[in-house]
Amino acid sequence: MASPSDPRSYDFEGLRARVLPDRGGRVDDSIPQLADADPDLCALALALPDGDVRSSSQSDVAFSLQSAVKPFLFALALLDTDGEALDRVGIEPTGEAFDALKLESGTGRPPNPMVNAGALLTASLVDGDGVEGRMERISRGLAAFAGRALEVDEAIAHNEHLLGDRNHALAHLMRAEGTMRVSADDAVAVYARACATMVDAETLALMGATLALGGVNPRSGERVVPARVARDVVSVMATCGVYDGSGRWMRAVGIPAKSSVSGAIVLSVPGRLGAAVVSPPLDAQGTSVRGRLIAETLGEDLGLHSFATG
Repeated sequence: MASPSDPRSYDFEGLRARVLPDRGGRVDDSIPQLADADPDLCALALALPDGDVRSSSQSDVAFSLQSAVKPFLFALALLDTDGEALDRVGIEPTGEAFDALKLESGTGRPPNPMVNAGALLTASLVDGDGVEGRMERISRGLAAFAGRALEVDEAIAHNEHLLGDRNHALAHLMRAEGTMRVSADDAVAVYARACATMVDAETLALMGATLALGGVNPRSGERVVPARVARDVVSVMATCGVYDGSGRWMRAVGIPAKSSVSGAIVLSVPGRLGAAVVSPPLDAQGTSVRGRLIAETLGEDLGLHSFATG
């Protein structure tokens, strides 16, 4: 059997050119900034264990993390609560949309940290005195995962907070169940700002690599979270990261990942590398159409499928 291709010599531009003609999907329009996204934006990047990053053109174009922030919020909540977050949020896939108004029956917990209810709760569990303290903690944590300071688009954060009616409803529902211990508005404000954090494909690939490599950022060398936390986060990405399409994703792509309505997907191949793709048009599950094609091709070409045996 031939060995998998070397990521350092992979033809990233060739893969990008192959998927660009695909016009499927639609750009999310839940807030004006997402609706205005360039549908022709398409970039991919890989981050390797030595900190080397290989990428295509447009990999330096900034976009908001949106739901791709959820694995990192979960990691920070696990770290700051010494694992208690695992008792406060479920880890089972739902088979439902990411913003479904539904909690676990009998417990009132969010079903998992990769849906909106779970992310609202994990963002409320990080250390910090009030809204500003938790926002600052998340900002520092995301910067450590990225290996550099990250900016927040305040206009996006404002609109996420203002127009996030379902997020407000989920937070109030968790408050009513006794699951959420901060005010609903505070929870939504913190989560909205985290979603508005700006990255590019290269930065997001490094963030994915930090999880894939046991919590150590491959470029800065900083241990961001313990290996057990990274393991737990990547495990839940594998089962829940692509919402009600997670089973199909793992069968076809086989790489733990988290999708996002900005068209971003962060991927973590345990022990090997991190990757990111971004292209705004989404399928019915809220996953980038071109991003899925890119991830599936990378998995096949580089031998990254978690369950491939030959």
